[in-house]
Amino acid sequence: MLTPARWQARKRAIVDVYATPSNRRGLLQCLSVFAPIAGLWIAIRQASNGSVWIVAAATLCLSLFLLRGFVLMHDCGHNSLFRSKRLNRLGGFLLGVLAGMPQQVWAENHRFHHVTNGNWTRYRGPLNVACVADYLAMDASKRRRYRHSRHILLSPIAGCLYFLVNPRITWLRASYQLLRRRLVRNGNQQSLADVPLPYCGSVAHYRYMTWNNLTLFVAAGFMAWAVGPWLFLGCYTVSGSLAGAYGIVLFTVQHNFEHSYASGDEGWDRDEAALQGTSFLILPRWLNWLTADAAYHHVHHLCASVPNYRLAACHKEHELLFAGVRRVGLFEIPAALKHILWDMTARRLVSVTEVMQRGVA
Repeated sequence: MLTPARWQARKRAIVDVYATPSNRRGLLQCLSVFAPIAGLWIAIRQASNGSVWIVAAATLCLSLFLLRGFVLMHDCGHNSLFRSKRLNRLGGFLLGVLAGMPQQVWAENHRFHHVTNGNWTRYRGPLNVACVADYLAMDASKRRRYRHSRHILLSPIAGCLYFLVNPRITWLRASYQLLRRRLVRNGNQQSLADVPLPYCGSVAHYRYMTWNNLTLFVAAGFMAWAVGPWLFLGCYTVSGSLAGAYGIVLFTVQHNFEHSYASGDEGWDRDEAALQGTSFLILPRWLNWLTADAAYHHVHHLCASVPNYRLAACHKEHELLFAGVRRVGLFEIPAALKHILWDMTARRLVSVTEVMQRGVA
């Protein structure tokens, strides 16, 4: 067990050695997303009048590269993909258009997850996990709905809503509220920038949302013209929904697994949460590449400024430090995602089966 002083010294050593982004590597990684996606759309267009199987295979591959783009967008939000902050903003914007997500807004919300990691009073994760007492207070119908709505098989629907639908609806609602506010100001000279907007945190957030949506609509219009409207809509919806499903599963299993650290406000420790409440995914090499080494999430939570292309080396050098981090294999992910209840007394996540086996229901 490291003393607090040695622990902080170890963290400083990680920052000094590994928190060194490279503009060249960042650009190459962005190219590794945009070039294959362009090639896959060309293949879809060429095969549209021939083999439906080629179109289906290309759409599946498209979803994997969209997932990679989303992970790189996430890194831009931490200013860790490029050394240049300007390149991180530009890359984040373009990758956000690709993902259908206003990157600056998403990144600010995501940073809240980092500063509250392991504190399940303040953040309940993508699945909005209920505590055991609240689950037991539900009737049979609500319990069933709670379990089914968090099943891994529903992740493509959740991915479609999260990436393709909700950002558009949220922007339209915010636009309506902003227009309404302008019309009813009646001479009130208070700046619109000083008043929070419904559906977005600020006017600055609204601008990010507007640029993201308008650029996305222009790009979608061009693609519909180049590929064909129905072919584009079908392939885009399927690939975007699958990419969203992969992303939700990936980000959820990084914190939802058997007996993951789950504290309330009292006694919460961010460093302990990074090691005991964050998983290390054991994935095939090709999948590690596609997900930009998101499997090393424990390193990322210890130091979010370490670029994805240096996470594996950091883990290897400090392997003893990460010896206690929970390993989750690819085929163990469905079982890990069954831990959807927060045991506040034991300060950990548990499954519904575990709760029922205790005989407390």
